[in-house]
Amino acid sequence: MPETIILALLFAKLKKYKIKELFTLWEFYVILSFEVFLAIVQINVFLQDFGLLRYMSIIRTVYLCSYLFLVFRFRIYKSAIVGSGFLVLGSVLNQVVIAANGGRMPVFPTLSKLTGYISGNQPIETIDNIHKFGTQAVSLLFLTDIIDLGYSVLSIGDIFIRLFAFIIIYNSIKRLNMENSLVEEKSSAKIA
Repeated sequence: MPETIILALLFAKLKKYKIKELFTLWEFYVILSFEVFLAIVQINVFLQDFGLLRYMSIIRTVYLCSYLFLVFRFRIYKSAIVGSGFLVLGSVLNQVVIAANGGRMPVFPTLSKLTGYISGNQPIETIDNIHKFGTQAVSLLFLTDIIDLGYSVLSIGDIFIRLFAFIIIYNSIKRLNMENSLVEEKSSAKIA
């Protein structure tokens, strides 16, 4: 989800929030550590090493839980509830399409074939037990993995899941800026 964090940072910057102070928080580095680990998993996939993929459901769950450090740090509970709603909606959409397609998520790689992330030589079914290459016979095509980033193929459900991360990062930056402006107001009031 590095693109989700980058989008949240860019959106906060567009809203004129200072983002550099987020990089002083240990809570943010927990998330970044998971991002580095997930990048290593992605690199392994590019190298045709799929060993870590069997643990991805556990890794993703722990990764998403790492955002709770920011939730508790800034007490952004309402944002977390809204983000969790998107997370649940995305998960439900993914489960619906999986159920409609015989227990597998159809994948339609385009850019990922060009980058080498997905090879046409190896059936995707041998890599994990969730995905399969999509055909014209799939049900609910618009909910399948059709959004190809070149290193990952996402579904609409995956986008909703990523909204959770976006909301938490953005609202953490917003709250951090509010806290810093209060500190600046107090210190300028003491000087005057």
